[in-house]
Amino acid sequence: MDGTLQRLGGPLGLACAAAPTIAFVIIEAVAGLTPALIGLTVTAMTACAIRLARRESPGAAVAGLVVAAVCAGVAAVTGEARDFFLPAMVVPVLFVLAYSGSLLARRPLMGLIVNPLSGGPRRWHTHRGLRRLYTASTLVGLGLAGLTLSARILLYLADQPAALAVVQVVSTTSFAVHFALTLVLARRSAGAPVQAITAT
Repeated sequence: MDGTLQRLGGPLGLACAAAPTIAFVIIEAVAGLTPALIGLTVTAMTACAIRLARRESPGAAVAGLVVAAVCAGVAAVTGEARDFFLPAMVVPVLFVLAYSGSLLARRPLMGLIVNPLSGGPRRWHTHRGLRRLYTASTLVGLGLAGLTLSARILLYLADQPAALAVVQVVSTTSFAVHFALTLVLARRSAGAPVQAITAT
């Protein structure tokens, strides 16, 4: 489990991902929007540099910087701190749609994402153990995404940027743990005796 989490950056990687959001909310509460945007920029650039220094994926490191810039841009244009979290609301919406669509198509999304990394068989959907695991994991992911989306909408309407920050950090961490746990279980299941299923 620890090794799998390290693939996602480990505790330091998760902290780097959360740092810009936390810095923005704290500074905005103390000093206002403009200083918060400056603090966000500095923190995001520092986090990107740390991730690159740790030889993490350059694409992931730069993507974090771009996401922070987009969120900051929205808040700067509207002049409201809560709008910093508007772009991030798209993520759980996309996940809800993707999870739901994959279940309807009988190709659970977590199987499509995790199986290539776990070394499982190409026809994982005919492997009874893996099919059950990925279906259950996809249902859990759907539940997490739905809860996250509901919480974000309610807190946005209530104008609670600090609470939105907490939800964003918790949802990022829960996704990482969910992914890591699914990967560990998939590796174990892929090594178990195969019980083929006829439904495809």
